[in-house]
Order: sequence, then C-alpha cells, then structure tokens
Amino acid sequence: MKQISGILFDLDGVITDTAEYHYKAWKQLADDLDIPFDREFNEKLKGIGRMESLELILQHGNKQLTAEEKERQATKKNEHYKQMIELITPADILPGVLEFMNEIKDAGVKTALASSSKNAQAVIENLEITHLLDSVVNAAEIKNGKPAPEIFLKAADQLGLSSENCAGVEDAQAGVEAIKAAEMFAVGVGDQKALKKADWVVEDTSQLDFKELQQKFAEARS
Repeated sequence: MKQISGILFDLDGVITDTAEYHYKAWKQLADDLDIPFDREFNEKLKGIGRMESLELILQHGNKQLTAEEKERQATKKNEHYKQMIELITPADILPGVLEFMNEIKDAGVKTALASSSKNAQAVIENLEITHLLDSVVNAAEIKNGKPAPEIFLKAADQLGLSSENCAGVEDAQAGVEAIKAAEMFAVGVGDQKALKKADWVVEDTSQLDFKELQQKFAEARS
C-alpha cells in the first residue's frame, strides 16, 4: 500500500481561521480608498496573496495607483492585520486540527506549512504549534502564488520528499488547484462543490482523520 510521506498545510481556514481579521483589514483599506467592499467580494480574495488581493480591490473600485502607492497601501493593510493577529491564542486552533497533527507526528510523517501569508510564522507561534511542523515555507520567497504550485513544491523540497508522496490540505479553490498542479493528493476542507477538484473533501476540520486520509491516498495511488 502506497504510504504518505508528507502532509502540507495551508494556514487560514485549515489550522486556524484568520479570515475575519483579513476581512476587517481589507475593509478598512477599501473604506479609506472609497471602494465598495463587502463579505461577498471578500470571498474572491480567499487563498491568494496580498498584492493580488489589492489588485482585485482596485479593479473593483476602478482605481489606478502607482506601484509605490500600491506597496504603501498593502503595507498599511498588513499593519492592521498584524495588530489583530496578536490576539490569537492556542484556543483559536480549529476543531480536530491539533489531534490530526499529533496523529501525523506519531506516525512519523513529515509536515510543512504552505501558506500565502507572510505573517504565518507569527501566527503559528501564537498558536504554539511550531513543534508540529518540520518546515515553514516563507511566502516572501515565492514568486508565483496559488493557484501556481510553487509553494507546495518548495515545501516538499524542504522536506526532502517527492511531491507524488505528499498530500496538501486546503480550504480554497486556488489552493486545491495549486496542490493538484504540484501532482499531490488534495484534501479540501469546506464546500464539496467549490472544492470539487480535491481528491477528498471534508465539511470541516473536525472530520480530518489520518487513518482515513491514508486509505484515500492509497486508493488514489494504487
């Protein structure tokens, strides 16, 4: 039976839910720029990087900014976000995730964080789960964000593993597409229809189970 050698995690919506903090930070920036922004539009930013998100907001508001001003606005948004995530504690880990990660560790399977967030390190430190991750990809080192596979390929490389022996866990369509483009087994957390490209979809993190993942992975690779 084909065994999983590595499991790569997204952060937002998979390990913890910082989506509300992102929403509030983007909302504040959009309000400052006099651009309409609501939760429905915010869904379009799910799983993509900061500059790509800013570009979508500017297009939505039909606004033109210089490259320098874009950097300034993106930095301002990030400062709002960083202030909010200082409040994160281990209590903010999503249901079932800690048990799932401990099962993986007990099985001797390697783990990595593959998040588009440049603040990922600060978040996992506040969650007190650094010991459960063998590697954390620095999103600042990635040229192409999700749905490009680069961040997942880099994570596998840092673990010294072949991508075909890895599984990725994501809650966003762009993330699932990135996992599949990296030729990994894709686990989707959330809506079955939205994440239909995933190999296995669970409704929420409480349904993540390592033994079931092993079985699904073996079936897919047989």
